[in-house]
Order: sequence, then structure tokens, then C-alpha cells
Amino acid sequence: MIELHTYVLFIGAVVLLVMAPGPDMAYMLGRTIAQGRKAGIVAAIGINAGAYVHVFAAVLGLSAILAASSFAFAAVKIIGACYLIWIGLRAISATTGPADLEQNQSRKLDYTAIFWQGFLSDVLNPKVAVFYLAFLPQFVDVGSANKTSQLLILGVTSNMIAVCINIALVCFASVATAKLRRNRKLSAWLNKAMGALFVALGLRLASEKL
Repeated sequence: MIELHTYVLFIGAVVLLVMAPGPDMAYMLGRTIAQGRKAGIVAAIGINAGAYVHVFAAVLGLSAILAASSFAFAAVKIIGACYLIWIGLRAISATTGPADLEQNQSRKLDYTAIFWQGFLSDVLNPKVAVFYLAFLPQFVDVGSANKTSQLLILGVTSNMIAVCINIALVCFASVATAKLRRNRKLSAWLNKAMGALFVALGLRLASEKL
């Protein structure tokens, strides 16, 4: 099993890494600022669900194939970049802002779509796959016979920490920007700004190298 001090060190490292800005956090906070707390929480849960795909892929060795194959990495990267750009363009071209008053949000927003967009934005980011492949083994006891169970414990731990921190960030961002969303014209501009952010994230992902 994982030694206690190693596990505590791992938790500390995960907290710091989760707090670091990245595409997932930008997506989640973008949804929160433009569309409110519930949209942000749904996005965070979708991202977290996508992260479990990477955990199991790392455990099964699929991420090793992705990291070793430049073609596979490039293919997933381009698909993910195109998806982010598509989300952004849809938000920019929307004629009505989904960030309406709180009482109308549940009727106007498609939370299922927000969940799957968060899920796919994480799954289609090959950097996340490579991260799990490189990060998790650093805390595994190489002399132990149960390396697979250790990887699973570490992966699940990191995702549980991440979703708790992300939901806390969403709640904070929602309270801080509540007045902005009550302005209907400004909320529409926030939605377009969110779309521009997604386009920028997609272009950034497309230009990244392994």
C-alpha cells in the first residue's frame, strides 16, 4: 500500500496543481461568470467525469500509447481544439444571452449540454492524459505487487480533491459576479466573451506540442 507520508505529499501536490489555471478551469469559470453557479457546478462535474476516463486510461496503459505516438497525440489534440472552437463560436453567434435572471436560468440553459461539453473538453485534451501517465507513477511504491490498485487510489483521490476545489471556486465566482449577470445586456456580452475564451483555448491547444 501507499505510505502515509507519500499519500500526504501527493494530496499537497494535487491541491497545488488543481489551483493552477488551465483550460478546464477557464471553461468552468467561464460558464460560472456568464451563466451562474449551477452552470459552473455542472461544468465542473462534467470535467471531473472526463478526468476519470484519463485515470482509467493511464491505469490500463492507453495513455502510454498516446504519449508514444505523435500521430495519436496530434489527432486527439486537433479534435479537442476543434471542439473548443466550435463551442466558442456557438456562444459568440448566439442571438440571446443564456445568462438571464436566476429565475429563468433553469428554463433557458441546457445543463446536459454543459455537462457533456465539460466532459469532452477534458477527455479530448491529450495533455491531461499525458499528465496522469507522468504524475501518478511518481507516488507509487515500485516494489509493491499492487501497483494497479495504488494507481487507482491515487487517481480517484486526485479527482475527488479536484471536484471539491472546483466547486468551491465556482461558488466563490458565482457570488462575486452575481450582479453582473442580473444586467441582461451585460450578461449577453459575458456569454460572447466566454465564447471568445473557448476559441482562444482551442487555438492554444492546437498549437501545443507534447
